[in-house]
Amino acid sequence: KRWWKDTWAMFTGIIEEVVKIDWLATRPEGGRLRVRAPRVAAHLEVSSSIAVNGCCLTVVERGQDWFACDLADETLRRTGFARLATGAPVNLERPLAASSPLGGHFVQGHVDGVGELLSLDPSGDNWLLRVRVPPEVERYVVGKGSIAIEGISLTVAGLEGSVVEVAIIPFTYQNTNLAALQPGHPVNIECDILAKYVERFLQGKREPAAEPASSRLTMERLREEGF
Repeated sequence: KRWWKDTWAMFTGIIEEVVKIDWLATRPEGGRLRVRAPRVAAHLEVSSSIAVNGCCLTVVERGQDWFACDLADETLRRTGFARLATGAPVNLERPLAASSPLGGHFVQGHVDGVGELLSLDPSGDNWLLRVRVPPEVERYVVGKGSIAIEGISLTVAGLEGSVVEVAIIPFTYQNTNLAALQPGHPVNIECDILAKYVERFLQGKREPAAEPASSRLTMERLREEGF
């Protein structure tokens, strides 16, 4: 069976199901994760993509109400999966279908860095989440912009240096794994992809590519071509 894909998946950061890890095995060269997910598993096949805490993984085994994914060593190094253990709650989201509404924002499932949860405190009827993001992520975060934390599409409410503040409404608090996290926990961070494209575009503007000499129109070139 093929366990790789020729296409890529896109997500929206709208969590479909929160489940607990049924079984987890890790070693320096990688590992495997299995979760029991009655709502999501029924719609998956071997080789399907699935976002687990915002990290795009590939289903390598599936039962009636469970699925398993391999964790590459790169995945373990670049995500907060190192804190996971059997029984830990994780956020699940299936890829965006062409006919599905875009309820959050475009999320690739490619974790840009691991942040640190500083606090999650009540604020009126809501909660205020504060996360310190790593330096390689900080420049992509802007006030009122989008950010995915643990795979959840959120809006930046405040930004002070490397600390991001996000307002969490009761529905999000009750239907994601945020309520189970404690200060100091690592969290997966993915920046808005638009910010990366803008940065790349501006870099091109600042550093224009040198024009090949063969493409420049000169009198000498015209004579060589018989004009």
